[in-house]
Amino acid sequence: MATTEPINTANNGGIRAIHDEEKGLYKTTTGVTMSPELFEKLYLTPKVPHVGDYNKRFANPTALGFVGFVISTFTFSMVLMGWGGASGFTPVVGIFFFVGPVLLLFAMVFEWVMGNFFPMMVMGLFAVFWLSFGMLQLPTLGLAAAYATADDPTGFSSPQYNAVIALYLLVWGFALFTFFIFTCKINSVFAAIFLLVSVGAWVLSGAYWKVSTGDFDAAGKLQKGGGALLFIVAVLGWYMCFIIMAGEMRITLNLPVGDLSHFWPKTDVELATQEREHKD
Repeated sequence: MATTEPINTANNGGIRAIHDEEKGLYKTTTGVTMSPELFEKLYLTPKVPHVGDYNKRFANPTALGFVGFVISTFTFSMVLMGWGGASGFTPVVGIFFFVGPVLLLFAMVFEWVMGNFFPMMVMGLFAVFWLSFGMLQLPTLGLAAAYATADDPTGFSSPQYNAVIALYLLVWGFALFTFFIFTCKINSVFAAIFLLVSVGAWVLSGAYWKVSTGDFDAAGKLQKGGGALLFIVAVLGWYMCFIIMAGEMRITLNLPVGDLSHFWPKTDVELATQEREHKD
């Protein structure tokens, strides 16, 4: 538990430093600094020089976005796998429009305010995914009506309709894989989340392709496989969320995340300085 008394003090050039070892913070008379490793663990983005002190004035929004993502993903994956005979998303359509997107959008705005580029992109990406995919779960919109036939009055089983969704998920897989490349600069858990969710999007795309060809048995197997991958994603997301919340609540835990930042050049310097060092 953090104390109000200094744990360790030093006089360095007239600046009195106070170390909060539980969280890895270093407080001086001019503000609070954080090691690049701890910053990346709590904010999931490389520590770079910022104009202003927003990360000192505002709460860390990253965990809030993770909560929305994880609750929605857990529910989504379990329904896909058909646990307990579950089928269809109509009873839990709120995960597509409220639980996921609302928390992710709030987190995205504050990540933007704080200047955290990559988490802002991640929150925005998943927010629009849940919103757009949720539209497919509202039969009242009649999105498949244009494909309706006498044999399929709803149009939901038509080859054209399912082929369109398959293409959409295929594109999402490539977008998510692009994000995976950049997570390789942060930590292994975050990278695994994006790798698995990319593969999961492609597997679900395959399920829709199989529906479009009438191979419903293969489609069912692919749907369950995609659900299993997303379940693992949700577990990893909850683990990451727990670590961030524990750090912010000053709970002394040292759970591994597989830090990857030490394989890359330092980012807590100005770009001009980094460029000069690279040239030298």
